[in-house]
Amino acid sequence: MCESHNSLKDKYRVSCPEIDELVSLALSCEGVFGSRMTGGGFGGCTVSLVKKESLEDVKNYIKENYRGGTPTFYESEPVSHACAVKLEFLAKV
Repeated sequence: MCESHNSLKDKYRVSCPEIDELVSLALSCEGVFGSRMTGGGFGGCTVSLVKKESLEDVKNYIKENYRGGTPTFYESEPVSHACAVKLEFLAKV
């Protein structure tokens, strides 16, 4: 995730200081596996993978230290029984 964010920031230049700050704050917290921007670039959202038991501490740290306004958090969890689906396409020969 971190390499992906750095690539978007440095090679494609589609990040912005506010997003970079959110990623940096998240990555400085214990229990964060990775963080990156998501969406179309030039502002918007980040996605971070966080240990469940660290989530409230990470959110509080970001709220207290982010200088770009008041962040909004959307929490999600993986669903059970997620699996790969094989798609078969029929084509006339």
